Amino acid sequence: MKFTITIHWSEEDNCYVVYLPEFKDFTNQPATHGETYEEALSNAKEVLEMLIEEFQEEGKELPQLMQLAN
Repeated sequence: MKFTITIHWSEEDNCYVVYLPEFKDFTNQPATHGETYEEALSNAKEVLEMLIEEFQEEGKELPQLMQLAN
């Protein structure tokens, strides 16, 4: 399974914020954050794992990978 994880620095929040575009209709965005890029990525993976598990437990179809415009 492949999903997009977008991480960027937020001056306003003074941390790295994480967006999970394929899950934008199912969770608040940003989905998580971290004080470091590595922490934000780790948190993103954890949230993504929980979302996938929840979808599977409820028998829901997982969102499709979004195609980025060239």
